[in-house]
Parts: sequence; structure tokens; C-alpha cells
Amino acid sequence: MKILHIETSSKNCSVAISDGENLLCLCEEVSENYKQSESLHSFVEWALEGAEISLKDLDAVSLGKGPGSYTGLRIGAASAKGFCYGLKLPLVAINSMDSMVEEFVNQDFELIIPLIDARRMEVYTAVFDGKSGKMISDTEAKILDENSFSELADKKILFVGDGAKKAQEILNLPNAEFRSDIYPSAKGLIKKSVEKFNQKDFENVAYFEPFYLKDFQGIKKADRVKKQ
Repeated sequence: MKILHIETSSKNCSVAISDGENLLCLCEEVSENYKQSESLHSFVEWALEGAEISLKDLDAVSLGKGPGSYTGLRIGAASAKGFCYGLKLPLVAINSMDSMVEEFVNQDFELIIPLIDARRMEVYTAVFDGKSGKMISDTEAKILDENSFSELADKKILFVGDGAKKAQEILNLPNAEFRSDIYPSAKGLIKKSVEKFNQKDFENVAYFEPFYLKDFQGIKKADRVKKQ
């Protein structure tokens, strides 16, 4: 099966093509300016060219559903839905945190904990088993302080994600390692997407919404006027 994978929940705009669990091509770029709207469709085109296939060869579209950037998630979901509608393909949605964990499974860590920066000292997080890669605590928005994750102090933990840097500055966990250069990536969606495809665990394209975790908090027009 050939699947187009799209991950736009973070600063990393990421597109992959896979044949089963085999990665055929990956196009991604981390940008502080969140370039999903500018780069996504070019990356899809380049990934298809690199995989030497066309849109008509696809069997499904896989999407990193969040949590993460509200705007990034909207862009990714709109594109995924467009491909599904236009090509009559099923949609598979995967928690974006799963894509951050896959490459570190079975690397001598008891737990793997993604930390996605959500402004100030807040992060989106969940806890994964380091051996199986399975999520063992629900995704949540968490305010970090010096006592965060203290109940896991005796565990060997790997924290991954752009929220790991601020966590490292305040957490007192002697057995922990931190990787702040890890972002959700389309290549990390492949394994679970194939599993869901085989199980025919598809989303309703018409009603699918990304996993925002929190309501969008914008600035009202009146507030912008006052600040000018």
C-alpha cells in the first residue's frame, strides 16, 4: 500500500511517502516562521517525485492530527481532506506525539515523554512505554514546575520535543535525558498508519477535526486596536 503522510502540527513541515512500512521519500523543514502554508504542497509534489509515483498511485492519506499549532493543524487537515475527497482515498489520523517516539523505542529508556512547547511553561505531553512504544497516559496540557514528573524520578526517561529545553532547566530528574531537537515528523506516522489501514480504522473525512487539545486563543479585534 502506498500512503501519503502529512505532519504539520509543529515548526516542522513534514511530508513522507511510504510503501507499506518502507519509507520511499521524506521532505521536511523546521522553520521558526511556521511555513506550512508556503511549503506543504511543494513538499507533497517533491515527495511524490522522489518516490517515483503519482497521486493516482496512492491508497490512503495519513495525517498527524495533533496536538500542536492550531494554524498548522488546520492547514494539514485541510490538505489531507482535499486529497481524500479529490482522489476518493481513506484518511488515517495519528496522534502527532506518536511520530516523535517511534525512533527511540527499544533504546534502553523505560519511558519516552514528548514535550511540545505550548507557550510560557506549558507543554502538550503524554507518557509512552520505552519498550513497546505504546502510550500509557493520556495526552494533556501540563504546566511545568520543579515537581513535574517527580513521581517518575526512579525511571530512565527520555524527554523529546521543543518543550524539552525549558523542562531541562527546571526538572530535577537525575536519570533523564533531553532531546529538544525532535519534532513531529511524517516518517514517524508510517508504522501506526499501516496498522490502522490494515484494520480499516479510517476517519470520517467530512466530520474529521484535528486534535487541538485546547480551544484556540486568538486576540479580539478590539484588543488589537487597544494595543496599537
